Amino acid sequence: MTESLTLAAPTGRSGEPPGPAERVLPLRRPGRWIATAVVLVLVAQAVHGLLTNPFYQWDRFAYWFARPVVLDGLLITLQVTAYSALLGLIGGILLALARLSPNPVLRSVSWTYVWLFRSVPLIVVLLFLYNFSALYPKLSIGVPFGPAFLTFDESRLATDMVLAVVGLSLAEAAYAAEVVRAGLLSVDHGQHEAAAALGLPKRYQFTRIVFPQALRAIVPAYVNLLLGLVKATSLVFYVSLLDLFGTVQSLGSTYSGDVVPLLLVATAWYVLLTSVISVVQFHVERYYARGALRALPPTPLERARASLRDLGVRFRKETAR
Repeated sequence: MTESLTLAAPTGRSGEPPGPAERVLPLRRPGRWIATAVVLVLVAQAVHGLLTNPFYQWDRFAYWFARPVVLDGLLITLQVTAYSALLGLIGGILLALARLSPNPVLRSVSWTYVWLFRSVPLIVVLLFLYNFSALYPKLSIGVPFGPAFLTFDESRLATDMVLAVVGLSLAEAAYAAEVVRAGLLSVDHGQHEAAAALGLPKRYQFTRIVFPQALRAIVPAYVNLLLGLVKATSLVFYVSLLDLFGTVQSLGSTYSGDVVPLLLVATAWYVLLTSVISVVQFHVERYYARGALRALPPTPLERARASLRDLGVRFRKETAR
């Protein structure tokens, strides 16, 4: 014999079902509103102090911000960053492949390189390269312990720009190698087996199947390295290359009364550069997320439009009562 189960509908105070005017009230969270108010007050105080403190000299900041001498230093910063990022990424890919190679010599050399350049501070690498011509005035290519086929003067080739790019690239490649290796290891082993089952050459397996999937893990970590590289270019000032920071430092020693506004100029440009890179990172990650996510993450403009639509819907609901 079966028994029937009857679900009772929710009733109001008088035992009747709730009317259409009744609605569920959201849970009140006073602590969240208090914390929000405190944060807004602190932010407002910080902004007010930043804008009204005469010590910052915002008029001098506006004067120096787009001066040609500052823009020339900014251009050098962009050039050093671009060259070092490209060479560092290429070197990192080669080191990562050598680290994953079955050849013990390649694995050992790659591990030693990464260990060495991750252990030595970048400023030491740059200063060592800056004095490299004193250790090796001439460089040659030939048979070891034998005749040299090609000899050239190192001091003529090693300009300040070359020294800065080489030093940053050597250090960047060591960190990029671990980022690329981690990204390659994140690809499921079944993808390698599927690529091999298709009979594709090793080169196509890497470029068409493995590496595009690894980029989803490589891009966020490598962009962090790239942001650090933008700020690390300030060290090339110590090898006599006047980048953005070097220019600001030189101007600050000449115009001692404008030290703070000049530092603010450098800060503003570094913030602007890193912000642009972050925007590019978002779109690159969104591009490589195709096929891995059912729905692509919305862009900031799409989020703003969705927020405005939600506010409009809430406003219409409140005014319709």
